[in-house]
Amino acid sequence: MELLQQLTFLERGIIAGLIIGFICPLLGAFLLVRRITIISEALSHITLTGIAAGVFLSQTTILMGMINPLYTGLIFSLAGSLLVEKLRQIYKHFQELAIPIILSSGVGLGAILISMSGGSYNEWYNYLFGSIVTVTLGDLGFIAGTGIVALIILLAFYKELLSISFDQEFAKTSGMKVTRINFFFSLLIALVISMSMKVVGILLVGAMVTLPVAASIQLAKSFRQVVVLGILFGQMAMIGGIYFSYHLNVATGGMIVVTGVVILILSAGLKRFRKGLA
Repeated sequence: MELLQQLTFLERGIIAGLIIGFICPLLGAFLLVRRITIISEALSHITLTGIAAGVFLSQTTILMGMINPLYTGLIFSLAGSLLVEKLRQIYKHFQELAIPIILSSGVGLGAILISMSGGSYNEWYNYLFGSIVTVTLGDLGFIAGTGIVALIILLAFYKELLSISFDQEFAKTSGMKVTRINFFFSLLIALVISMSMKVVGILLVGAMVTLPVAASIQLAKSFRQVVVLGILFGQMAMIGGIYFSYHLNVATGGMIVVTGVVILILSAGLKRFRKGLA
């Protein structure tokens, strides 16, 4: 514990970034196969609502003043993930409707709560676009804890998630409890979104889930390669983004995303170069 307390603000930010850079692409690979990567955007906006609620309640009640808004963001993200699954069951033939419903609800409620909370510009700027210099020891513990839980869920249900992602109907006929596994998958998405927003930012966390995987499918020849290359590109985007954001004094999340886009462009260029040689 003493070792953790001796970490500088930059070291805390880098460690948090490396954890996020590992988990986000891992989740993104499954979302890609399911063709629902946009769900990360919906849950990030409902997470914003939770953070705004936490900030507002901390100003009105003494008890809530001691609770990190990241935890209320996590609660709202978990609730949002369950609502998405419920709406997908209600709109069986129009399941894509669940995502814009949650996204628009999150934006609307978040805007109301932000206006009521009256937080400073810098406070909301850091939540929206990320900042490594504001990662506290408590934030690092939250990110590490949720990252471990997310990894445990992925490892425990890896085969089932893989089967359902590629062919849900076959998984049902094979006797898999698809509804229960989808429930845990929804919780997994919520955990990853909530753990990532401190470094990447609420408005940009979806890009960290999507971009490394989008770059990896340009070069990968199997799902395993998609996962491995996605994690590699995620770490590269995270380290490069943190480095340049610190030295250029710009938004951390924005620079991480820009680095991810550059990696995507380079991987697409490498794919075309390979085709030219073939």
